Amino acid sequence: MKRSLFIIFSLVLVLSLVAGCGSSPAGGGTGDSDTIRVGLNYELSGEVATYGSNLTDGIELAVEEINAAGGVLGKQIELVKVDNKSEDSEAANVSARLATRENVIALLGPATSGNTKAAIPAATQNKIPLISASATADDITIDADGNVREYVFKTCYSDSFQGVIMAEFAVQDLESKNAAILGDTTSDYAKGLAKAFKETYEGAGGTIIAEEAYQASETDFKAVLTNLKGMDPDVLFVPGYYEEVGLIIRQAREMGFDVPILGADGYESPKLIEIAGKDTLNDVYYSSHYSPMDDAKEVVSFKESFEEKYNKEADAFNALGYDLAYFLKDALERAGEADTEKLREALAATEEFSGVTGSFSMDEFHNPVKSVTIIEMKEGTPTFLKKLDPR
Repeated sequence: MKRSLFIIFSLVLVLSLVAGCGSSPAGGGTGDSDTIRVGLNYELSGEVATYGSNLTDGIELAVEEINAAGGVLGKQIELVKVDNKSEDSEAANVSARLATRENVIALLGPATSGNTKAAIPAATQNKIPLISASATADDITIDADGNVREYVFKTCYSDSFQGVIMAEFAVQDLESKNAAILGDTTSDYAKGLAKAFKETYEGAGGTIIAEEAYQASETDFKAVLTNLKGMDPDVLFVPGYYEEVGLIIRQAREMGFDVPILGADGYESPKLIEIAGKDTLNDVYYSSHYSPMDDAKEVVSFKESFEEKYNKEADAFNALGYDLAYFLKDALERAGEADTEKLREALAATEEFSGVTGSFSMDEFHNPVKSVTIIEMKEGTPTFLKKLDPR
């Protein structure tokens, strides 16, 4: 009796495993269904949830439009959305789950560079393209040996480019002669920006008179700001994310440290205004991907659609997410079928893709060649200042 029950149980287990494998083949994206499954690995809770949530809003709006217009390759796009909780360990777990169990054609996200790096191994091992619209670290698409990561792509410019642009802006537009840097030493993003800014600023004839550091989650910056104020820099470069940057700006202005403060796209969040306060956000400049003041037809159309769906104004991360979904659609159409290898080839071969954050072609390192927008904060309002093209 026991032997019979054991044999029956074993047969049931084997059949269930076979059925499970047949229902969700890894890397196919479609199986026998009428959908193309796309994995979203984003920061929907935790310290940088603003970035992940806003990117996701943009993606979902675009996918809604794409599906309403007939989908892609005759199929509807189905999003598989998972929260990585703003943690790199969880980003790695989500990537592995999406790559091995959810039958996705591509992985979109994460938002930050650190979380994206954690997500890369599972994507690479399973040969599924991973595309980030906001992971700006230079080594996202290139490994430690300088080799291009075959399955990893970006639709945003790199930290080195942002650092270069902001250093040139400090020297040429603000006519500064000396600068101080206050950077987050726990962030690859901030370290990459600081390095590029310093090299470019000094190369242009400027002097870096001080380099100070802080760590994520710090809240009191008065001592370091007092020290920097005493050195009397012309500008202060603060690479980092909005949570700490907002406090730094507020505390600097409260102590009368009124020099221009410069940063990068980590400033792009309504939370920055909440944390710093509108009164302190003057003479603050940062590099971004998009400005709602752009009057291009496609930008106006996007803004109207976004406001209709979400009842709020779109920011740069909303726009980046929107473009990311359409970029994937464009590549799938050029690939001709929902096949991960053909998709990878199509992504790498992208030329003159046009989106609301600008047009770009993919370079040999899987990075886009595109322009950067400079935003000036005036009384807490992000204001379009100028657009700079890559050289």
